[in-house]
Amino acid sequence: MTSSFEALLPSTERALLHRVATAQAEGRAPSLVGAVARDGRLLWEGGRSCVDGHAPNADTQYRIGSITKPFTAVLVMRLRDEGLIDLADPLEKHLPGTGVGEVTVAQLLGHSAGLAAESPAPWWERTPGTLRPELADVLGEQPLLHPAGRRHHYSNTGYTLLGSLVEAVRGVTWEEALRAEILEPLGLGRTSTKPVAPHAGGWAVHPWADVMLPEPAEDLGLMASAGQLWSTAADLCRFASFLTEGDERVLSAETLREMGTPAVPPEAGDWNGGYGLGLQLVRWDTRTLVGHCGSLPGFLAGLWVSVEDGVAAVVLANATSGPPIGVVAGDLVRIVADAEPRIPEPWRPLAEVDPARLELTGPWYWGTYSYGLRVVADGGVELCPLGGQGRASRFRAEDNGTWTGLNGYYAGETLRVVRREDGSVSHLDLGSFVFTREPYEPRDAVPGGVDADGWRGL
Repeated sequence: MTSSFEALLPSTERALLHRVATAQAEGRAPSLVGAVARDGRLLWEGGRSCVDGHAPNADTQYRIGSITKPFTAVLVMRLRDEGLIDLADPLEKHLPGTGVGEVTVAQLLGHSAGLAAESPAPWWERTPGTLRPELADVLGEQPLLHPAGRRHHYSNTGYTLLGSLVEAVRGVTWEEALRAEILEPLGLGRTSTKPVAPHAGGWAVHPWADVMLPEPAEDLGLMASAGQLWSTAADLCRFASFLTEGDERVLSAETLREMGTPAVPPEAGDWNGGYGLGLQLVRWDTRTLVGHCGSLPGFLAGLWVSVEDGVAAVVLANATSGPPIGVVAGDLVRIVADAEPRIPEPWRPLAEVDPARLELTGPWYWGTYSYGLRVVADGGVELCPLGGQGRASRFRAEDNGTWTGLNGYYAGETLRVVRREDGSVSHLDLGSFVFTREPYEPRDAVPGGVDADGWRGL
């Protein structure tokens, strides 16, 4: 997709730089880099460092921690789309002998499998993966803490299992699958499992003094699929654009929309966030952002994209704690989207008109609720309440003459056009709800019938 934006306004660029500079200074990060993309094109990058004259840029590698998880989730969804697995499959079907085999692939993707958050001691992020050579070493003696499917409980061990699932089904290592199926097709040449110069070193900053300590950068072994990757702001902006638009060489936009749908309800009191199938979801001001945050000792990373605005932001820092990376990335999205809102494409009429579809447009009534049906640009139809109350949905045409709901209350439901013997339209049947041209039209099939005396006054 091409963008209408050649460059950001100087005022917007200054606001972005101010936000990045403030985050680095107040968060006491040795270095911090931010980048913003729109409609697949990198628009801005800016970095700050504690070393004079040596600021990072969008090509500097940082460790991205749990932003690795969306990459692993994409590999799993590719297996599903190829028919090699089903999301409802128990893990045991493809990866026997783990001891948690009844949990499903979908539950692992959405962190609802009930697995422990971390592997047994020692702290896996600061110790070599060779200490956990087998899945049993990762899972420990009590891998399940909650009933499967009942609640969201973030689990690094769950994504270790998903990486092993990819290896079992593909017959290659997780890293080989990642490179062949995602990194190479999307051109992510600066994303890797080990650091490649130029890259940042990881640091811990003392909480009560302005001094630093280097952090180890361990190979995570089996747990690589939960947090191993190194990447750059430029590569992650490209990956963020893929998450919004899809790429038929990797995953369709339809599958990515599925990944961005909440898998389980959020924890009580946390209604501004959620988790899909490998993607975190947050409500940011009036926007819904999709992406992921990550951390490993010495590094913080954040990636958010507003699908509606087509704006993605990435922020990377080489500090164990300090800058609120997720907040900063969300702010970068907001700065651009608010200051320079997307310019809509020119309106154009449809290339061709389907008379049968056109016949259905206009007002419809479910009981006394008024709705309007219109044909939309992609050839589907949209049913929206006219009085401000009711359920709106878009529908996709099927080969058998029916329509399938794509969103909202009617997602997955079937819309049928019911005709009279003379071929004229009697009513619409939407999941058994009857929509008529007039409220409680007597000659149409209104369930329960219509009073013979009709409408009346007091």
